[in-house]
Amino acid sequence: MSMKLFKARFTSGAHKLVRTMLIYSLFCCILAVNVAEAVPIQDDCKVRRCNHQDPPVRFPFRLEGQQSPHCGYPHPGFQLSCSENKQTLLKIPRSLKLLVKHIDYEAQRIDFYVPGRCLWQQLLDLNLFAFPFAEEQPGFSGLKDYRSQPAESNYTLFECSSQEKALYKSYRVACLSTPGSQIIAFASDENYYGLNLLNCSYFRNFSTPISPYGIRFQLRWYKPDCGDCEAQGRGCRLTNNNSTKEQTECFYIPKHHIGLGERLMIAGIVLGSSIAATIAIAVGWRYRLDKKEKESQVKIEKFLEDYKELKPSRYSYADIKRITNHFKDKLGQGGYGTVFKGRLSSDVLVAVKVLNNFKGNGEEFINEVGSMGRIHHVNVTRLVGFCADGYDRALVYEYLLRVMQL
Repeated sequence: MSMKLFKARFTSGAHKLVRTMLIYSLFCCILAVNVAEAVPIQDDCKVRRCNHQDPPVRFPFRLEGQQSPHCGYPHPGFQLSCSENKQTLLKIPRSLKLLVKHIDYEAQRIDFYVPGRCLWQQLLDLNLFAFPFAEEQPGFSGLKDYRSQPAESNYTLFECSSQEKALYKSYRVACLSTPGSQIIAFASDENYYGLNLLNCSYFRNFSTPISPYGIRFQLRWYKPDCGDCEAQGRGCRLTNNNSTKEQTECFYIPKHHIGLGERLMIAGIVLGSSIAATIAIAVGWRYRLDKKEKESQVKIEKFLEDYKELKPSRYSYADIKRITNHFKDKLGQGGYGTVFKGRLSSDVLVAVKVLNNFKGNGEEFINEVGSMGRIHHVNVTRLVGFCADGYDRALVYEYLLRVMQL
């Protein structure tokens, strides 16, 4: 079928229906995308654990490889990781490695355990700026007045001869000592001036926020201050999720957190239902159209059976295409169809009106054939023949200038 004929038959009613279906489908797609995105809590900040017995990890901490940078406070001391055997681990670059056993988010306390290594050795190179924790100070009650750096204890180390083990037994650091020498340590508040240090040499000084003698600690962080948020049952996060700033804010946690999988499932249901509804509309429209056309075809065939005696010629749709040279020469456009110029023979010209299948119910065809077939007058265009080939219908008139008014 030529493009001209297709445009003639596809009327404004069909255009409107298709346009409505396309708009509806687009609306459903946009709705599905919005459903997938309109969730207040980001899934990548969901609470995580290294194992079911270890503490939950959430702001101000974040679990490396499982939570995005904006999920935690922008300080290296709040970045945790999972060890090879699934234990929660705090690693301060180039120095400290501690196992995390418990986190109290409301009181802002954290329990550490030293995993079998020499804590003294780790503390010698500790970067204090990268360690935001400290032992809670007596008489300190308000988190609002936090320190920018945790309180520190200073130690002085000496290297002494191993022959004097008994003399320095109380101060000896076993894991730093060797068979040929021993390392002894004094805190800054200890008086060691009465000791005989003639066989010792100064080794070094260092500062630490935790006691190097312990293996398990309960420490506290003072910044960020999220204790009030936790006490109110709310969450804490960076303001506007901007990891380049250190301001925090409280936010309400929905009772039911919709995860990524649930969001995708909801979006899939919305989109699938929309597609199904669109298909159902299209199928229903097609069924209704087919039913209407079949009823119209039955009505036309019955009329033509009764109309045989008037003897206008009946053409097939293939004849119509041949007569119009495949709808090459368009004469005009009407409400019920398009008129094309045709030729029955070398000297007989006709005008072929191809009726629109999407308009009317066959009444136009029946009325036209019934009335024009009975009229023979010099001033009236004569009906030469017709086509009723399935859903394809056309009327063939003698060719006069007046045919442009059909």
